[in-house]
Amino acid sequence: MGFNSALLPLLLLLSANAWGDDECRLNLSESRLDFGLMNRAVAVAPAPERLLGERRISLTLNCPQVQDLSLFYRAPGATAQRYRFTEQGTYRLQVSEAVVDGHAVELGLLAGSGQPPVASGAQLVWRPEHGVVPLRDGATLRGRSLSLQIDASAWADEAAARVNDAVTWDSGGLFDVVTGGRSRELRLQARFAPAACTPLLSNGGHVDFGKLSVLDLSQNSDTALPARSLAVNVACDAPTAFTLRMQDNRQGSATGGADNTAYGLGLDSRQHKIGRYRLIFDPTRATADSYGALYRTDAAADTGPWSSASASPIAISGNRFIGFSAVPGSTSGPSSIQHLSATASLEAFIAPLGSLDLGNEVRLDGAATLEINYL
Repeated sequence: MGFNSALLPLLLLLSANAWGDDECRLNLSESRLDFGLMNRAVAVAPAPERLLGERRISLTLNCPQVQDLSLFYRAPGATAQRYRFTEQGTYRLQVSEAVVDGHAVELGLLAGSGQPPVASGAQLVWRPEHGVVPLRDGATLRGRSLSLQIDASAWADEAAARVNDAVTWDSGGLFDVVTGGRSRELRLQARFAPAACTPLLSNGGHVDFGKLSVLDLSQNSDTALPARSLAVNVACDAPTAFTLRMQDNRQGSATGGADNTAYGLGLDSRQHKIGRYRLIFDPTRATADSYGALYRTDAAADTGPWSSASASPIAISGNRFIGFSAVPGSTSGPSSIQHLSATASLEAFIAPLGSLDLGNEVRLDGAATLEINYL
């Protein structure tokens, strides 16, 4: 009796450990995704919604026994492919790089537990009310472990930026294992600050040079295209000191060396640089509020030192801040402006035809982001 009594506590302890090992473990590399603060940097063209950003997380599921590895994400849907991110936003989950028991596999999209996949591929958009399941040769695959990469993209309606007070969005959903009884919560967050200035570019910031003939272009030297005018208007809630900068979205494609005022026109089918352009502000073609005249001033940092305010034109760049002053010769920086109306000149140059692939149509593909920086 003494021997049996000594064994009983040990057997009970082993039994308790065995129950714990029967459970699957579901983990996320991050359980909260912060898309940051929607700042007042302004894209060249208005749009009905703004991309808040993209974030990547890893999901792993480990089970002690071979089982169904289907997963569902439970969250309110907004569209056929996006989830609701409060009343004024949406987000999308894209899954890829699925690995089961150490082997790369495809994924299937499930309309319901136990149903055949409605779509499959190496990467999938995780639709609301749908699950995902690993596949091999089109057949559902069971296993002990599953890992996934999940790319989350979030958008906000453009109206979301027009807030009077600071606002924080907080939303999320639940990853749910169909047969493992495990779930993990994912939270998404974004913050918005009150809008200060609203920009507007003529034609939505689109500049069209039309269809060009090779007969009008030089074979051995750059060809300057006729300049195009671009109206730039900025309306602020109150008089505000601000500057302008522009960042090239075709970085590395500009011809003509390392001039920080030159922006690329993209690449042809053989990755040759097509050309460059620049945007020039002439203060004599700008007006603001009740000021009789405006003068341009610029600096390498938004804290100065500022150049002497002058009436000479200047090409906008990505590494200098350009502002407008009401005082000629002033070195104190930009004046506070509530309503600015300016006409900028866009000058484009096409590379020599001898350096381009003319076997296919060459399309000018310049794109840049105009930023408003508040002082």
